[in-house]
Amino acid sequence: MSIFKKKDNKGVGYISAKTSRKISKFNRKVTKKLEREREDAGKDPELYTTTMKDPNNVVEFDNVCTYFFTDIGTVRAVDGVSFDVPKCSTVGIVGESGCGKSVTSLSLMQLLQRPSGQTVGGEIRFNVGDGKALNIVKTPTAKMQQIRGNRISMIFQEPMTSLNPVFRIGQQVNEVLELHHPEMTPEEVKARTLEMLELVGIANKEGVYNMYPHELSGGMRQRVMIAIALACTPELIIADEPTTALDVTIQAQILDLLRELKDKINSSIMLITHDLGVVANMADYVVVMYAGRVIEKGTAEDIFHNPCHPYTIGLMKSKPVVGKQVEELYNIPGSVPNPVNMPNYCYFKDRCEMQCDKCKGQYPPEIRISDTHIVSCYRFMEQGEVVGYPKSTNVEEL
Repeated sequence: MSIFKKKDNKGVGYISAKTSRKISKFNRKVTKKLEREREDAGKDPELYTTTMKDPNNVVEFDNVCTYFFTDIGTVRAVDGVSFDVPKCSTVGIVGESGCGKSVTSLSLMQLLQRPSGQTVGGEIRFNVGDGKALNIVKTPTAKMQQIRGNRISMIFQEPMTSLNPVFRIGQQVNEVLELHHPEMTPEEVKARTLEMLELVGIANKEGVYNMYPHELSGGMRQRVMIAIALACTPELIIADEPTTALDVTIQAQILDLLRELKDKINSSIMLITHDLGVVANMADYVVVMYAGRVIEKGTAEDIFHNPCHPYTIGLMKSKPVVGKQVEELYNIPGSVPNPVNMPNYCYFKDRCEMQCDKCKGQYPPEIRISDTHIVSCYRFMEQGEVVGYPKSTNVEEL
């Protein structure tokens, strides 16, 4: 019997001390093995060098599995996720809290809290040019430090927690340039920092250069974060809910700024957000996630004009519409399944108002219903082409 199948003799969620010890022992064994494999991969570049399936993509996520080994079992935060980020485009990733959006981006940046958080399966291919790619899952930390902030940058949710309160703004932007461009003189670094502050719409660049984070407003701090992210002209910008803490007017300014800067430096954006309005305005492609899996993906036009998965339809119905008066907004009934003990069938089945007989079977495959539109729902089995099934990693075989 699997150590994760526990008898709940004393109610839901009860774990005996013996089971808890067994889980902890198993977690230590698995995480040590994964950490050892990561260290071994660093000795031979061939182990983490690969090729892109499509050279027009910046990043390709191929059946990525990122799990957290906790005291109550293994949480499958990202479980068989596959999608691409094409060059010079914006890909919006949407879904409710806890669906795996941020964990997907942290897997790409290798910023998971190890050893408990591990990418245990699949490939994340990052295009480094000349027909070569790095498999980020196996790339050693020393190599990742050359990529993070230089070729892939991330704008975090809350700028006040991302900026260091004891260093001036200028020092924090300078640091990125000094780290990745040691050939630059201090004068060149300062000139580039001031140029970046001006580029993100800060009028008083000299004054802000010498200020501390607490002296700036939320919008100004977010602009500084964007300046830090774009200082080295990265090929990919990950924007993890960059406008969450800002008011509506500033949100619009920040999004316009991101769109404008993306075109200026010819980079791609991976935009993580709850706000469907932001996605409709910004994204070229949309990936809808639910309970750690991609349930629908396609162009923005596909998703907004022809939503197919019941969950995507529910998300669309739940957003307010200007000029339409309703007593209360629609909300999807039920709740997300327990991440430690996911069902074998479709994760959305227990909340779905459109389920059919096939939904009682195994998890649905990815079904291509047009050249750009893919959905995981049995209702489209007859009219589409099966692309493949998302694959979980069996942790007991690691």
